[in-house]
Amino acid sequence: MNPNLRGKVAVVTGASRGLGKAMAVALASEGARVALVSRSAEDLARVAAEITDAGGEAAPFPADVSSEVQVRRIAADIIARFGSVMILINNAGLAMRRPVTELTPDEWRAVLETNLTSAFLMSRSFVPFMKGNGYGRILNIASVMASVSLPGRTAYSASKSALLGFTRSLAQELAPDRITVNTISPGLFATELARPITEDPGLLAQFLANIPLNRPGNPEEIGQLAVYLCSEAAGYITGTDILIDGGWTAR
Repeated sequence: MNPNLRGKVAVVTGASRGLGKAMAVALASEGARVALVSRSAEDLARVAAEITDAGGEAAPFPADVSSEVQVRRIAADIIARFGSVMILINNAGLAMRRPVTELTPDEWRAVLETNLTSAFLMSRSFVPFMKGNGYGRILNIASVMASVSLPGRTAYSASKSALLGFTRSLAQELAPDRITVNTISPGLFATELARPITEDPGLLAQFLANIPLNRPGNPEEIGQLAVYLCSEAAGYITGTDILIDGGWTAR
């Protein structure tokens, strides 16, 4: 068990499935106490039970993190439950594939509010509790689509690219408090969200043609990366983007 994470309180959004769940489980396995956040109370309860059954500590906090009112509510509830927060992982995301001429303003706003505004709202609410400890970690989950893109991803790529800029500025703002801020940019991972790709042999082959390692990532791999970036060992890494994409952007 990583002694640097034992007892530290981590908040993970989008924690009910996929990469968010993988990161929450990985942090809990290293001794972090985890506040699980997503819209689905039922799914969160299952993840919390999985963590506690394995000997960890986790509690569910259902909320829409694009809502200022709901973020303020869960911030109060999380602090009341755990007493502090040292780690924040902004993972909640919405992917929408539309040609720009078919994308409605409401859809555009929904993608940006979920992928970008939520990170601002969560950071604004939890940073005050992270200051003064000499340690803090914020991970914003971006995407390979912030560096490269595909047709129909205008809203998604725009939101994830903006998240990189948000991270760079916030890293400088919080450096005096020894709070590091980084992004992780995943490529194709074998998650529920990617099933339309991974379960379609033709579509999967198209994606793998762009990936030198010739496979999707395993969620556990991003979990271990999150553990490292949240540890004391990563204290000199801030304001940067860590690509975990099987070599996609190296092409």
